[in-house]
Amino acid sequence: MEKIILDTPLTEKRAVNLKCGDMVLISGTLYTARDAAHLRMIDNIRQKKTLPFELKDSIIYYAGPTPERPGNISGSFGPTTSSRMDKMTLPLLDQGLRGMIGKGLRSPEVIEGIKRNKAVYFAAIGGAGAMISNSIKGIEIIAYDDLGTEAVRKLSVKDFPVVVAIDTFGECIYDSGRNKYKKEF
Repeated sequence: MEKIILDTPLTEKRAVNLKCGDMVLISGTLYTARDAAHLRMIDNIRQKKTLPFELKDSIIYYAGPTPERPGNISGSFGPTTSSRMDKMTLPLLDQGLRGMIGKGLRSPEVIEGIKRNKAVYFAAIGGAGAMISNSIKGIEIIAYDDLGTEAVRKLSVKDFPVVVAIDTFGECIYDSGRNKYKKEF
């Protein structure tokens, strides 16, 4: 496994060089979106309306913050289970979304969409939301404020720690890790 320093945007050229299992530190801009925000973005795509941010070469972090403590930019900011977004992911990938960050497995359809669009799925460590929040240097709500913690946020991050869970070729760490374990035991 290689440690990669990645500055956003995540271009196709950068994405195809990332391999399953690579440890990545992301710096730059991430956008948050969970279930309710995804539904609105899909509705905007269907109605040919403007989206809250440019999807091309962007990374969506499936997360919502807990309230910040005094003096902190954010509260805990851990990943949400990604499979909840699976039924809404393909239209975003087809619009140029290049990366997603969350936790857990993705559906075979999403993996095919990742391969077709040369995108990447990163895993963040569930339960480490307090540590992850230390990588967040700025937060701005940019859309759907009425959704509270599910509002779309623009995050400025420095050395945000993730692992490439599914690369542009469809190699999945959840499968390769399980297979390695089976071979060793």
